[in-house]
Amino acid sequence: MIVAIHQPNYIPWLGFFHKIAQSDIFVSLDNVPFTKNGFQNRNRIKTPNGAMWLTVPVFTKNRLGQSTRDVEINNNVNWQKKHWHSISQNYSKAPYFKMFSEFFQRVYTVQGFSRLVDLNEAIIKFIIETIDIETKITKASSIHVYGEGTKLLVEICKAVGADTYLSGPSGMKYLEGEGFKDEGILVIYDNFQHPIYDQLFGPFLPKLSIIDLMFNCGPRSLDILRGR
Repeated sequence: MIVAIHQPNYIPWLGFFHKIAQSDIFVSLDNVPFTKNGFQNRNRIKTPNGAMWLTVPVFTKNRLGQSTRDVEINNNVNWQKKHWHSISQNYSKAPYFKMFSEFFQRVYTVQGFSRLVDLNEAIIKFIIETIDIETKITKASSIHVYGEGTKLLVEICKAVGADTYLSGPSGMKYLEGEGFKDEGILVIYDNFQHPIYDQLFGPFLPKLSIIDLMFNCGPRSLDILRGR
């Protein structure tokens, strides 16, 4: 059984979901320290002027080392209105905007999330189900494993009964292979080739949030993600 493990990012990019799609189970790594200025609370969409960052404001002052599952959204800032306005303004003319817009409009105008992890996991779950990825999802915090770095990843693999760990290419820089080998777990790396697909607003821009693919390509999103 193949497992992929990753922090729950905000409206993640295509490579995030490609790795999930190649796995039997995806573990949301919600029990590790929050990474400031990473992709856990921000991502990019496309506009007529190029890529735009959408950032969810979170409380970090005097909270160094806080766990991902504990990060609180700063709802004193009206970020929801800004994000929904930016998404709807830039994608309203995309071919499949209406197919998915109801969910996102509800996220930004009706549902009130106080924790970043709940927002991110709700969006990730919706995307996985909507583009027909059949991978099972669970949370690291729900399987009660502990450790840091490679040790934590190995313990998660053991807890879910995986014999293969699927890493992103960056894992080559930090994974300690012996830790997996000692437990009989094979490490493989996701060979994601970014597809080029129809977009609005001129020349193709890679490495955007997957919502760019979904709004532009709709039901073909998973096939495109897999390079078909």
